[in-house]
Amino acid sequence: MAAKVVIRAVRTLADPALGGAYRLLKHAFHDAEMVSRRDWEAVMRERAAGVWTDLNWHLLVAVRGGRLAGVATGSYLGNVNVGLIGYIAVAPGARKLGIGPRLRRRLRAAFERDALRIARRPLKAIVGEVRSDNPWLATLLTREGVITLDFPYYQPALRKRRPVPLTLYYQALGRPRRSLPAAEVRRLLYTIWRRPYRIPQPLAYPSFRRMLSALAGRRRVGRTARHREKR
Repeated sequence: MAAKVVIRAVRTLADPALGGAYRLLKHAFHDAEMVSRRDWEAVMRERAAGVWTDLNWHLLVAVRGGRLAGVATGSYLGNVNVGLIGYIAVAPGARKLGIGPRLRRRLRAAFERDALRIARRPLKAIVGEVRSDNPWLATLLTREGVITLDFPYYQPALRKRRPVPLTLYYQALGRPRRSLPAAEVRRLLYTIWRRPYRIPQPLAYPSFRRMLSALAGRRRVGRTARHREKR
């Protein structure tokens, strides 16, 4: 009989799964894309202290047969009422078991609870950052109603490395959306950099200013936005 997969949250620094979760992500992602474990620990201390207002962070692990099989992280951003997928990774020996989609669904459920508790309304959307050649992105586009936002997006420079060019996607959870107002995207960018990534002054970074410049003069952003503006 195949071992059962159990998904649970890691809530304390004393949880023995914390170190393994971070190591699994380090194997799955380039160093330039990884926040530090020290940042994880700081976030968990803040959450334990009860000092957050409209923010929540989640670390989920999937365990199979007593071994770590997958990890997912994400942040609920109350000021824009969206959930940001941080990282999702599955151990090599546990792939093709549907663990990645299960972790994503559990993150979504956590964001939905956050939205009702913090914003007092249903979750507006889920957003995430992926490399443009990530095969999971194609699945999200065809099955989850995701749109990619057609402008050059950068993950902030972490650990004094260069910013990482990625694709920012948006999954509306109410009525499907084919594009977003540029003003909404600017606020979303600022929130992502300022809150989960803890960048105190995003406008001081050339890569952030490049994103704003790419949005200047545009009314809509999305995979069909440019076509519609040229009509």
